[in-house]
Amino acid sequence: MTGVTVASDAAHNWSSQESGNGGGLVVRRAEASYNARIMKTPYGLRVIEDCIACPVMKDRVFCNLPQPALAGLDAISSSATYPKGAVLFVEGQEPRGVFILCNGRVKLFGASAAGKAVIFRIAEPGEIIGLPSTLSSRPYEVTAEALEPTQANFIPREAFLAFLREHGETALRVAEMLSNIYHTTCQEIRYLGLSSSAIGKLARFLLDLKPPKNLPSKELEASGTRVTLTLTHEEIANMIGTSRETVSRLLASFKRKHLIEVHGSTVVINDKEALQELVEI
Repeated sequence: MTGVTVASDAAHNWSSQESGNGGGLVVRRAEASYNARIMKTPYGLRVIEDCIACPVMKDRVFCNLPQPALAGLDAISSSATYPKGAVLFVEGQEPRGVFILCNGRVKLFGASAAGKAVIFRIAEPGEIIGLPSTLSSRPYEVTAEALEPTQANFIPREAFLAFLREHGETALRVAEMLSNIYHTTCQEIRYLGLSSSAIGKLARFLLDLKPPKNLPSKELEASGTRVTLTLTHEEIANMIGTSRETVSRLLASFKRKHLIEVHGSTVVINDKEALQELVEI
């Protein structure tokens, strides 16, 4: 991949030499040796060296593309890793291009001059960030900050637009992602506008959290609904339009009433019906 900053020189040279022997050979050797090759990588990330050999490609909306499209994507991408708290782009900045998240999560938020922030959504691996602005040529409408160590592929704006013109299926995936962004934005408006109380907003936030992928259904049924929550109380408050103190107080109340359990970054929702009643208050 062009511009990879985290792979070792030896691994990079190996890929370059093998690429001349046929694309299928590259894929087979890369997949077979992905777990066997151990590299010291920044921030403890499991680095994804290229799109074709990505071990979780099929689980990601944008990345699960035909191999010719993935090869073209690799050719115009440059990969980098970012520590927690790193800013990928800033609200109001002219769009340079898009970032495809390989690992890690990024929060997208807006802030006022007084320092008050609203988190619009959390971008997950496989998502593209900076997409609306790159397509419309308008300034980035949000700031993107890494919530944890993150690997992302950057594609310059003109190269990305040319790629979409050449690959119709990719353009359809982009349309699907824009639809998802629209849905998330509507959800955020609902948090801020339609819930009349902080308790209702927090209950809706918890109900909208998704369980971890590949969790056995028997485990879900036996222990309630398990969801992953790695946001701080401050970040949750910024998402639902309330204060950190209020979030802390309400979560403690939910735990006392056995509506939820908290085990590290895992939240077990024991009583969905009770939370739904709080939403409707």
